[in-house]
Amino acid sequence: MFGIYLKRELGRRKKAALVIALGLALGIALVITVNSVSAGMTQAQDKVLQSLYGLGTDMTVTKARTAPSGNSSGQPRFEFDAKSDDDDTEQSSDRVMTQGGQALKSSLVAEVAAQKGVSAAVGALTLNVTKVNGSFTQGKAQSSTSGSSGQGGPGGQGGGSTAAPQVQGGGASFDVNSYSVAGVDVTDQDLGPLAGSKITSGVTFTSAQTNAKVAVVSKSYAKENKYTVGETLKISGTKYKIIGIATPDSSESTTDVYLPLKEAQTLADAKNQVTTIYVKATDSQQIDTVKATIQKNISGTTVTTSADLAETVSGSLSTASNLATSVGKWLSIAVLAAAFLVAALLTSSAVSRRVREFGTLKALGWPSRRVTRQVVGESIVNGLLGGALGIALGLAAAYAVTAVSPKLTAELGNTGGGGMGGGPGGGGPGQQSASNTMEIALSAPVSGTTIALAVGLAVAGGLIAGAMGGWRASRMRPADALRSVS
Repeated sequence: MFGIYLKRELGRRKKAALVIALGLALGIALVITVNSVSAGMTQAQDKVLQSLYGLGTDMTVTKARTAPSGNSSGQPRFEFDAKSDDDDTEQSSDRVMTQGGQALKSSLVAEVAAQKGVSAAVGALTLNVTKVNGSFTQGKAQSSTSGSSGQGGPGGQGGGSTAAPQVQGGGASFDVNSYSVAGVDVTDQDLGPLAGSKITSGVTFTSAQTNAKVAVVSKSYAKENKYTVGETLKISGTKYKIIGIATPDSSESTTDVYLPLKEAQTLADAKNQVTTIYVKATDSQQIDTVKATIQKNISGTTVTTSADLAETVSGSLSTASNLATSVGKWLSIAVLAAAFLVAALLTSSAVSRRVREFGTLKALGWPSRRVTRQVVGESIVNGLLGGALGIALGLAAAYAVTAVSPKLTAELGNTGGGGMGGGPGGGGPGQQSASNTMEIALSAPVSGTTIALAVGLAVAGGLIAGAMGGWRASRMRPADALRSVS
């Protein structure tokens, strides 16, 4: 009886039911769109962080760089030999400097790994190589003699005078090339700067290559310099054989060249030193606790988590994310509240127009709870209809965003003490405000949780509207029906 009456009443009031359903649908569609775009923002930000992090890394341990002591400026110096007048031989000089935070003792890696809540810890050494090559061309000194008439010199004797010699021609032409190098612990490559990339050509390091003169280069650096597997890369006079080309899993790599850790330490004259310790926690839900433990037990270090690094992300990605999480959230709440209110008012208005119907039903013996149940049932059906329409609209909007894939930029600034920003691509000496700019394509994934939320909102909207309409219907008396007839 309930189902038959429900179907008949909804069929008689199709327009009113459609208006209520559309109001709820718009609110639910907006919620789905905002949630899916926010999820896309989170994924985009994760891609940015992973490019610096290394997959599986939960935090990094670094040490803030101290100011240069004495008369040292901390800047690289280049010295070139003096050549003969006719020698324009090309000269080259490399300067290898640690990049990011101050160097840490390699023994700290084991100390960090022994802390409670730490699953694994790996050290890495980040370097910046500045290569200057070119040649000097010395100028030629030329003198000219000019004659003069009249008195000249003592005794008024005339004669010629020689002008001061002038240097003509000469100069210098030098090219400057700067690139980043990361020393990788080849015995454990699941963490660290190379963990976020996959080898697309050649092979990666083996655990036996701790002292081997081999290198892996990023795809972008190899393309820029026309390097291929098997060729030789020369750094500060040492030749390294390229054994692999690494392609980052997301965005662009912030490291150009990867070397075994001991080789990088030798290049930088930094024996038994690292600049960054990559850490993986045993429980991703306890990252803050592990961070506090490391900072307490290992003084003088800076522990940076993904949440800390996320705060340094700026650019259009950050702006869009803030809009989605703040303006979008409150806009969704406002639209939903308005949709629920409109549905409740329309349901209540519809009940007012059915005074004769409900009064007659009560006169026939229907109790108030049965009348209320009838109104609530109709409202829930309207809510589910609105939910279905809202899900369809929301999925269409999310698909449109993914299809268009708008490009967002993410600028990841230095975290100051080296942190994760002090890892590959982080700021070094003279780069206090260095940043990495990346371009990310935005998508709008819709999860099952979002769909479940939409269904829940649809049912909630129907219950709210039905509760108000049912309350009003339950207060009607058979006499109201007779009064409306008269």
